[in-house]
Amino acid sequence: MARQHVVAANWKMNKTLEEGLKLASEVINIAKAEVNNDAKIVLNVPFPYLTVVKSLIGDSNNVFLGAQNVSNKESGAYTGEVSAAMLASVGVQYVIIGHSERREYFAESAETLAEKVDLALKNNINPIFCIGETLKQREEGIHFDLVKQQLTDSLFHLAEPAFRKVVIAYEPIWAIGTGVTASTEQAQEIHEVIREHIASKYGKSVADDTTIQYGGSCKPSNAKELFASKDIDGGLIGGASLVARDFIDIVKAF
Repeated sequence: MARQHVVAANWKMNKTLEEGLKLASEVINIAKAEVNNDAKIVLNVPFPYLTVVKSLIGDSNNVFLGAQNVSNKESGAYTGEVSAAMLASVGVQYVIIGHSERREYFAESAETLAEKVDLALKNNINPIFCIGETLKQREEGIHFDLVKQQLTDSLFHLAEPAFRKVVIAYEPIWAIGTGVTASTEQAQEIHEVIREHIASKYGKSVADDTTIQYGGSCKPSNAKELFASKDIDGGLIGGASLVARDFIDIVKAF
């Protein structure tokens, strides 16, 4: 998968079905009317809404269906879990893996995340793989080493063709939902480090083709500046994705 512009909405645990359908419809309709760049739009919606949102997306050529999580188990007696095969069977094309909230609140390890990545790819679902540091880790000056380790531990076991299907999402944990955004210089700096680390494993060609998103209080007012950076290829959007107009304005920032 060559380097692409990807803007993904992460609704998290928000919206009732009625509210979610209204939001998805607004995003799809405004995108159809206004978005004329090459950005891929991914709607990562709660599990119960996947099939109905998929029906709304229909045969759109720039809006895609995503899930917010996937099990690290293939099938079996795992009550409450949702497998990659299940997601694929309802038309899911992307899945968020390794979000800081999953790592922190549900103690997901690097090994677990690697298993999730493998199962997503096995079922032809593109992982949106999240990495990022806390404010304390940044202040300690270990943020570069940390994000490189997160990539190495959960992704670098992949063969090149498989790795090419992964989207990387860099999210400074200190900027998620806080209203604080990494400066454009800070974001570009660490995106460049990420791309260089990918090159050290897979070579410059693969690194240049890898889509790396920025997440962390990205909004219409700062998206254009962020997206103008040479190593920032899109965004994983939380709060701003819950308002159709704001989300589409971010997509249009390219």
